[in-house]
Amino acid sequence: MIQENRQKTVVNKDLNIFKEELSEKDFQVFSSFIYSQYGIKMPPVKRIMLQGRLLKRIRDLNMNSYSEYKDYFFSKEGQQKEIFNFLNVVTTNKTNFFREPVHFNFLLDVILPEYTEQNPNSFFKVWSAGCSSGEEPYTISIILNEFKALKPDFNFSIQGTDISHNVMNKAARGVYAASNVELIPLDYKKKYFLKSKDRENPTVRVNPVLQKNLTLKYVNLINGSYDVQGSFDVIFCRNVLIYFDRETQEKVITRLSSFLKPGGYFFIGHSESLSGMNVPLEHIKPTIFQKTV
Repeated sequence: MIQENRQKTVVNKDLNIFKEELSEKDFQVFSSFIYSQYGIKMPPVKRIMLQGRLLKRIRDLNMNSYSEYKDYFFSKEGQQKEIFNFLNVVTTNKTNFFREPVHFNFLLDVILPEYTEQNPNSFFKVWSAGCSSGEEPYTISIILNEFKALKPDFNFSIQGTDISHNVMNKAARGVYAASNVELIPLDYKKKYFLKSKDRENPTVRVNPVLQKNLTLKYVNLINGSYDVQGSFDVIFCRNVLIYFDRETQEKVITRLSSFLKPGGYFFIGHSESLSGMNVPLEHIKPTIFQKTV
């Protein structure tokens, strides 16, 4: 009988959490913090989304309410221990291999031949800004390795950065569900992915050759100082700007462009636009730009 009562209490506790809403006041506190520290816009229409995403953290921490979580989060202890979990909750990391393939075709067919003709002995550098769980930089690595197979003297490096430690750790592991590579060309799958022997939970691991010239690190794009070295020939910043307001977008693009070599190329996502921005980039094709000399 005692055991049944204890179980009932736990169930009621969960139900109370489901019924409680994140208050508009508490949402505004979180929203203001996210914008001021990371430039991510979170308008009122996303209150229910944040409410649902914070629920798991509240359960994991054995808390009883959103206000209790808020008080903990903004405490000294919470800021030290919870910030990375919070960022993993509020950021969306949807990506896949060869997403928006026109960019990779342009890289292989236009940029690389042009680059090697003009810079035969140089070192080609690419930055994947907002690389999420690694699908983008690994796709770039496939393209560059394919090009190197045709031109053995070609050398390159790839820098992948993101704001979420959680997805960066996944990128570093390089292990993905087998379903994630279904749309990759068969010859690439055979060459660059290793199948697991687990039939119940089939996964693939990227071939170590894709990781050989890839470095991954944490970077907050609205922070004035980026911990990256040198300048780049190509920067991918795709489906990242959508989280920022227009003013922040322009600041981020201007800052990123300062790390791009004159004549270097800049890619954005197909749902993004640089129209009307005062940035040192010339429009080449839809979502493809080149730094003005």
